[in-house]
Amino acid sequence: MNAENRVATDRARELAVFAAVVQHGSFSHAGRVLNLSASAISRTLDRIEARLGVRLLLRTTRSLSLTAEGQAYLQAARRILKDLDDSEQQIADQGFPRGRLRVSASLSHGQLHIVPLLPEFAALYPHILVDISLTDTITDIAGGQADIAVRFGKLPDSSLTARKLGEEKRVVAASPDYLARWGTPTRPAELLSHNCLHFNFHRTETSWPFRVNGTVEWLPIKGSIEANSGQTLRQLAMLGMGIVRLGEFLVGADILAGRLVPILQDFNPGDAEEVNAVFVGGSNTPARVRAFVDFLAERLSQRMQ
Repeated sequence: MNAENRVATDRARELAVFAAVVQHGSFSHAGRVLNLSASAISRTLDRIEARLGVRLLLRTTRSLSLTAEGQAYLQAARRILKDLDDSEQQIADQGFPRGRLRVSASLSHGQLHIVPLLPEFAALYPHILVDISLTDTITDIAGGQADIAVRFGKLPDSSLTARKLGEEKRVVAASPDYLARWGTPTRPAELLSHNCLHFNFHRTETSWPFRVNGTVEWLPIKGSIEANSGQTLRQLAMLGMGIVRLGEFLVGADILAGRLVPILQDFNPGDAEEVNAVFVGGSNTPARVRAFVDFLAERLSQRMQ
């Protein structure tokens, strides 16, 4: 170890000793915690005070108290030690992602496209515990409810970091049974006389967009059932309850199998919802979060192009 590194190590050890003395209130107690003798603790404090040229602690046989200079030094010591711990943890995580990773995703998209990826991720990162919650309600990332949320649509302005995973196109569809009973709409305006099933989220529109004569128009829709889950709306549509407008990721297989029939395709505006991984960004983002976001971006972005 060269002289510069030795000085840095000695200073870090001195800071730890000083902070421990203040925390435990005596040289002997701090010595037991640090596995040092009380005399070694005393010599360390003497060395710090001699170098600074100020008194940091007022010592009696029964108590220790901080001087004003000691209080300032304690604050600096705690800040430096915390920064050191954080930096070491960050560097350790970069080389070895680990710990509990709380992921929030919508019920439909999560079941179909995220859960199937988890075995591969678990094999790649065996020391990460994935704690996944599938819900169609908004999870408060900034409030600490999750580490990552996979969200659809336009994101509100916030301090969170978002990484685009892809886009999902939407399609209007109904079951063959429903169309046989109620007729197949040939123009968007005809939906006004149909049962259109839609989401009950306050953040979603109660109208659907259609391209008519080269212009996108929004048509108000209404129906007998609202739901907070795309899977629920999909199931209702297959039961012949009405017409839905859902992501192709959710109903694509049903359309191919003939369980649902796409309608008004000539008026489809071709709009798509962005899919983003949302998390607290910055230099201190845990390696487990970065690993999962990178993994999702690689696996999902190709499928959703």
